[in-house]
Amino acid sequence: MRGAPHLAAPHVPVLLDEVMDALAPQPGELMVDATFGAGGYTRALLARGATVHAFDRDPDAVAAGREWPETREDPPRLVLHHRRFSEMAEALAEAGVQQVDGVTMDIGVSSMQLDQAERGFAFMLDGPLDMTMDQSGPNAADFVNTVDEGAIADVLYQYGEERQSRRVARAIVAARPLTTTGELANVVRKALGHHPGAPKDPATRTFQAIRIHVNRELDELAEGLAGAEQLLGEGGRLAVVSFHSLEDRIVKAYLRDAANQNPRGSRYLPEAASDTPAIYTQVSRAIRPSAAEIERNPRARSATLRAATRTAAPARQTDQEAV
Repeated sequence: MRGAPHLAAPHVPVLLDEVMDALAPQPGELMVDATFGAGGYTRALLARGATVHAFDRDPDAVAAGREWPETREDPPRLVLHHRRFSEMAEALAEAGVQQVDGVTMDIGVSSMQLDQAERGFAFMLDGPLDMTMDQSGPNAADFVNTVDEGAIADVLYQYGEERQSRRVARAIVAARPLTTTGELANVVRKALGHHPGAPKDPATRTFQAIRIHVNRELDELAEGLAGAEQLLGEGGRLAVVSFHSLEDRIVKAYLRDAANQNPRGSRYLPEAASDTPAIYTQVSRAIRPSAAEIERNPRARSATLRAATRTAAPARQTDQEAV
């Protein structure tokens, strides 16, 4: 039956109600789902009558989305883009879209990718050491088998916040070549000491770091936020869900700067007046899942939502535009 992927939701989107409250989609509005994945947010936006431009660099996600009936409506209410979400402003301009009413992003690896051993994201499922979201280009195996020890240690420390990054990097280099997720996980566990039953597997930080590095995830996030700033019209809503502190730090700092909410250097100093008009208003505090949601979906545990509303101020010039 065509459209079956649309009717059966294999994965539960995190903070769905809270994201929909932040986006407040109305019939006929134009929304961007920057990270389509299994389509959880897109499905909810479509159900509320919005038209959605959805982005994903994973060809499997885009292929599944193209089976949805909304892609065949006239005009289509779901338009899929097999592109990085950092390119959303450029892609929509090519499609004749200059302004949208809402943008949502769900940062990081998707549940679909984690659950497929052959994608190489999860150390609990042995598979090829890949980790590429777009299934192309240099992958995790290329990184661990060719990069020098110091560079590996830097990536593990910067993106995985691994305090023993040098020890892990030394063990990785000594164990080369590594070809599977199981091999890499065992090397890390042996280097750090693995106690069965411990609340967190010591390989978690290393896998996170390599995945972020291979996919340029933090750069993508920063560029995606800049793209949303260009696309959102006055009153447009932004909702960003992140899953670890590195991502949330970037979103928090971006919104604080865009809303002219940077803190004073000292509480004894007066508020510094800004010549730059605020890009966003109504910036939310960090919104986290309820205990009930975490019980239903343990993967929601580390999720954080931040939302804001676009003002009429012109978008700031990006570095690329300034060149």
